[in-house]
Amino acid sequence: MGQTDLEQVWELMTSISFCMLSNWDGEKIHSRPMGAVVRQDEGAIYFFTDDRAHKDDEIRQYPKVGLAFADPRGQKYVSVSGTAGVCRDQKKIEELWAVPAKVWWKTPDNPHLRLIKVTPEQAEYWDAPGNVISSLKVAFALVKGTYPAAGKHEKVTL
Repeated sequence: MGQTDLEQVWELMTSISFCMLSNWDGEKIHSRPMGAVVRQDEGAIYFFTDDRAHKDDEIRQYPKVGLAFADPRGQKYVSVSGTAGVCRDQKKIEELWAVPAKVWWKTPDNPHLRLIKVTPEQAEYWDAPGNVISSLKVAFALVKGTYPAAGKHEKVTL
């Protein structure tokens, strides 16, 4: 049985794991790279953050965010829109704690450590064959005078 579009979105986000988190600060959209901890079973995407960062205050005031996951080599992309919140849930911090977070905070007990939890509402994904295959398809399309098959592109409500 084939994979559903919903399963495909979650799998792509998990496999890419880094994204650009974009939010509104009241004047402009601000984007920054973040390591995502994807939890399909919870319907959530988590990010470690520091309470001294401006994004936390911005998200509290303007909770709508956008996430852009990209794997250019694999020609796989996911765009997510959702609602974010910032919390200090020590049990969840310890559950999600991993080596990348250690680089920034050393210990999960750091008093400045927070979680941003994004509840995705809608996603759009592009999943094409890798660059070599895509390049061959473009070359054949040019020779034939047709449009290349670009892979799968779907919108999904989460």
